Amino acid sequence: MRALLAALSLFAVACTSHLSSRGTSPMTAPTTPTKTGYAHVNGLHLYYEVRGPLADGATPLVLLHGGLHNTLLDAPVATRLAQGRQVISVDLQGHGRTADVDRPLRYEQLADDLAAVLDELRVPRADVLGYSLGGGVGLRFAIQHPSRVRKLVVVGSPFSSTAWYPEVAAAFQHLTGAIADMMKPAPVYQTYAAIAPDPASFARLLDKTGELQRSTYDWSEEVSKLSMPVLLVFADADSMPPSYIARFYELLGGGQRDGGLDGSGHSKSSLAILPGRTHYDLFESPAMIAAVEPFLGS
Repeated sequence: MRALLAALSLFAVACTSHLSSRGTSPMTAPTTPTKTGYAHVNGLHLYYEVRGPLADGATPLVLLHGGLHNTLLDAPVATRLAQGRQVISVDLQGHGRTADVDRPLRYEQLADDLAAVLDELRVPRADVLGYSLGGGVGLRFAIQHPSRVRKLVVVGSPFSSTAWYPEVAAAFQHLTGAIADMMKPAPVYQTYAAIAPDPASFARLLDKTGELQRSTYDWSEEVSKLSMPVLLVFADADSMPPSYIARFYELLGGGQRDGGLDGSGHSKSSLAILPGRTHYDLFESPAMIAAVEPFLGS
């Protein structure tokens, strides 16, 4: 029962609102997208929405939601980021307005789906920001399609399945459709039920998400070969140890030497560890936006 409650806490309690854990007001009231549509790619009708104009010579930003999230839940973050650039948000396979298909969730396939969406939108190159599950998709997109990524932001997502604290890994064992009814009061279900093509598929989404999170992988060798600038954003009380986060940064060339008075020893990649945050309130924190915007603008 403790593990089951942990699973619910991991994927439901943390998503109860767009308010911070301190009970403050929403970061940004979401705006209506300037464009929405469906890209017909890889057997999917994949939903996307666009906010903000694309200035001449600018690079759009792709925003990738976490597990069980969707574009509706993440609209306040998309709106805030779109104040300075064009933001393209997508509902990944089985999430939000994108109907599920008869295939498992796999990071590699979701990354190829994203490439196909950008092809349809005629976006040759983009910045990519992904949170948790979406961070894994963004990381795989950068690995599999490196020429299409100018800058990558990974928020609260690991490069290997061994990263999670034991209690988090135990919670993944109980992330199945069996807890669907227990999650119905949570906004992750409420928004899903409001916009999904088939709300009855929520249990199947839980099954597939749990299977994905229980899969084993290690992308350390591929991460070490990434050439684009990468910003890692984690909470100081995240779901993985600080030692693992430091290792991630080292794989990207960070933490190898003194930065120097002139900054010449700084890696092309950067690390932000946000104080007073957890994995569950990290993405919607104004501090996350404050860390991301200078990196993307530089």
